[in-house]
Amino acid sequence: MTSASWAEKPSAVGRTAKTLVLTLIAAAILFPVYMVVLTSLSTQETVSRAGGLVTVPGELSFAAYEQVFAGGVVTRAVLVSLGVTVAGTAISLVVTTLAAYGLSRPGTLLHRPLLFLVLLTFLFGPGMIPKYLVVSGLGLIDSYWSLILPVAVTAFNLVVMRAFFMSIPAEVTDSARIDGASEFTILRRIVLPMSKGVVAVIALLYAVGYWNAFFDAVLYLNDSAKWPLQLVLRQYVYQGQSMFAGQSGDSVAAGHSLPPNLAIQMSIVVIALVPVLFVYPFVQKHFTKGVFIGAVKG
Repeated sequence: MTSASWAEKPSAVGRTAKTLVLTLIAAAILFPVYMVVLTSLSTQETVSRAGGLVTVPGELSFAAYEQVFAGGVVTRAVLVSLGVTVAGTAISLVVTTLAAYGLSRPGTLLHRPLLFLVLLTFLFGPGMIPKYLVVSGLGLIDSYWSLILPVAVTAFNLVVMRAFFMSIPAEVTDSARIDGASEFTILRRIVLPMSKGVVAVIALLYAVGYWNAFFDAVLYLNDSAKWPLQLVLRQYVYQGQSMFAGQSGDSVAAGHSLPPNLAIQMSIVVIALVPVLFVYPFVQKHFTKGVFIGAVKG
């Protein structure tokens, strides 16, 4: 009997080709990160010699990071982004979990109409102007809540979590219900401990979304002191504004030369990348088990 083609052991040529392709993909992803990090640690002489982003290491210096955190702008923006990310992720996770569990129970009041409204958002989303009018009408302009509440629940995350909850055997929850457990008790003591994978993945998706968001801050925040890190990144990297333009004269007079502006820009990029790169490896193992299996079973 002939085995399926996908079950056959790959040949030496196939393994070599896969290794080569994966190596090229990894290099294409890591090389830009390498250039950004190296440039952020380079001196003015190294940056001038490279004519832009540095690819060959030269003299290394942490002056760019010292200047960035000494200026106060990035430090404040990092704290704002951390606060919005932590608070927003917690709120989104609680609301999404409760909504997904309720929609996963067939006997829930208005189960089908509510599910239809959730699925409808996949096809139709609010425009920028109606969304702005709603936020303005709620008095959230120039408030941190404007960065959290409008995006507190994502339909995709809710549907994925609901599908995973539905994949849990009904016998498990029914036995607890017979013993007198309430729905909140079942959710807290039975369903959530069995759903650590999907909860971790949804939390990561929400956290990355809050951390990388900048367009809502452009629309709703008028006070630059409340800007998150991504908006500062947009101003000083994408628009090319100099963060320390007014300090050059004083620094030279004091005998200290400022780091190159490109190194400062790349240091802000690195600061924006570090939290995601640090958290993702701890959650990556849950992706297949937590999302895709649950989605297929749902």
